[in-house]
Amino acid sequence: MKTSTLMVLMLVLSSLVLAGCQSTPSGRIASHKEAFAAMPADVQAKIRDGKVEVGFTEEQVLLAKGKPSRVGKQTKESGDSLIWIYEHPVPGLGFGLGLSGGSGGVGAGVGIDTGGGSMEVLMQITFSNGIVTTVDDYAR
Repeated sequence: MKTSTLMVLMLVLSSLVLAGCQSTPSGRIASHKEAFAAMPADVQAKIRDGKVEVGFTEEQVLLAKGKPSRVGKQTKESGDSLIWIYEHPVPGLGFGLGLSGGSGGVGAGVGIDTGGGSMEVLMQITFSNGIVTTVDDYAR
């Protein structure tokens, strides 16, 4: 029984590690070696560092930053733009305490909540015709 539990735990942990590799520039580059190799050296260096600049293509942004949290569209007289938004959860902390009494006993409970559902925008990237036109980096 202990061996099977340990095996399951090891499989779960290894799958989490493998999944995490995709969420880094090096993991994404490894999955798209040919496309990355065809890019100019200066662009490759920026992608490795997870940086995005005006003039990047959607593919280059995906390699550098991964999939966006949200995607939007902006329409202006000059044309439509695609907006990629990268965000992360804002940590929150809540604390609760409850007491109860009844026939012959007293009970107490404590609860802690570490999430609140709110998100913080880290970066917003605007594309026009598949090319980055603006990069708003709020994480700097």
